[in-house]
Amino acid sequence: MFLEPNFRGQRSGWIEVICGSMFSGKTEELIRRLRRAKIANQKVEIFKPKTDVRYDINDVVSHDSNAISSIPVATSRDIFDHIQDVNVVGIDEAQFFDTDLIKVSQKLAVKGIRVIIAGLDMDFKGDPFGPIPQLLSIAEYITKVHAICPHCGSLATHSYRLIPDQEKVLLGAKESYEPRCRVCYSMGNILDFK
Repeated sequence: MFLEPNFRGQRSGWIEVICGSMFSGKTEELIRRLRRAKIANQKVEIFKPKTDVRYDINDVVSHDSNAISSIPVATSRDIFDHIQDVNVVGIDEAQFFDTDLIKVSQKLAVKGIRVIIAGLDMDFKGDPFGPIPQLLSIAEYITKVHAICPHCGSLATHSYRLIPDQEKVLLGAKESYEPRCRVCYSMGNILDFK
């Protein structure tokens, strides 16, 4: 069970990264933390990439249909245009942002802001995805969440693409991806013939 750290006496802000495969609950956990910050009367701003319009143009929406209002931005530097007197910044689908997200996150943390970032740590090929690897190395707190492999019931750590498209970025949900454990992921298309 994840226990949120006690942040009393902390002089600066910090960076939290929530990562894992598709359908592992990254966005659910991000929304949970942001709602708790709002309950604590902290000023919260939430961002997502403008390109992610799968469930809603503006809101951050989990695969389980939980939603929270957000501001879609084209680049990570655009985040600076929308923060004033903010305590907490939430960023969803961080893997789709440019690498400037690393510096943006660090600048926010130095200003005393708690930065909570959610994103895929690996792409469909199992390679590190976007700025997430660097964010993991600079974050004070890391949470890796897991889905369940539908083929064997083990913890799923990979996002397996169900369609033959080889583009690195392909927005989709259950029609395009499924979570798989390391073994079932490596078996590839053999499992696609049910």
